[in-house]
Amino acid sequence: QVQLVESGGGSVQAGGSLRLSCVASGLSFSSYVMAWFRQAPGEERQFVATIGWGGGSTTYADSVKGRFTISRDNAKNTVYLQMNSLKPEDTAVYYCGAARTGPFAVQLNPTEFDHWGQGTQVTVSS
Repeated sequence: QVQLVESGGGSVQAGGSLRLSCVASGLSFSSYVMAWFRQAPGEERQFVATIGWGGGSTTYADSVKGRFTISRDNAKNTVYLQMNSLKPEDTAVYYCGAARTGPFAVQLNPTEFDHWGQGTQVTVSS
């Protein structure tokens, strides 16, 4: 059974930082493109970042480029999202996704992902 478990969310003030983690089990982690998406109330799930199999290939949404960094540790079956210079508009539930494609990071639609985590709330106050 595949499981993706996110952690690291919380409440911070604008300009602050958070590091999200997503631990995967039940899949060949190093053969999946991993991604972070986010969803605010009343909105569709929005692409944030993806990372390829080896970690050297990444893509970002324009809204987070230069502030967020996605990385992965295949030995720990874990993908991370370092979020710096947070803004109130970054407030959302952040989801980790796994797509059986690759090996390089490309921007994918939510429907192309095979597995999702339960999400972790990030709230940024002004």
